[in-house]
Amino acid sequence: MIVCIGGTFNILHNGHKILISKAFEKAGKTGKVFIGVTKGEVLQSKIYVKPYNERVNAIKKYLLKQGYDKQAIIKPILDKYGPTIDGEFDAIIVSPETIKNAEEINKKRIANKKKPLKIIKIPFVLAEDKKPISSTRILNKEIDNNGKIFH
Repeated sequence: MIVCIGGTFNILHNGHKILISKAFEKAGKTGKVFIGVTKGEVLQSKIYVKPYNERVNAIKKYLLKQGYDKQAIIKPILDKYGPTIDGEFDAIIVSPETIKNAEEINKKRIANKKKPLKIIKIPFVLAEDKKPISSTRILNKEIDNNGKIFH
């Protein structure tokens, strides 16, 4: 099975790690996981975004630590779809924040006579305060990468 995920991965946090782990779980021991990392104009962010190579290196380090590195394909994505419209993928892992993108992808795939992706939605990973962990919250010094509140 070939599973895809995508995002900015600005600060690799527990939410990202769970998303990545779920993708590898679904891909199985012989599958592949495509990790699309945003680059270029798609990054219309109101917060500081680390350089692409820094973000990719953090992902690679995590993949190596988890033993996922041999099954991973990491590529830049320049729009919210990446190669998912035409690519040979079986499933996409999304959060509540990105499920609409996955539904749009499937509409476009069907219009292009491609098999729709199995959409696997995982819940937000919550910080101690029961709000989602996010890079923005980490950059704002509200929480750390694990969701622990700074006092």
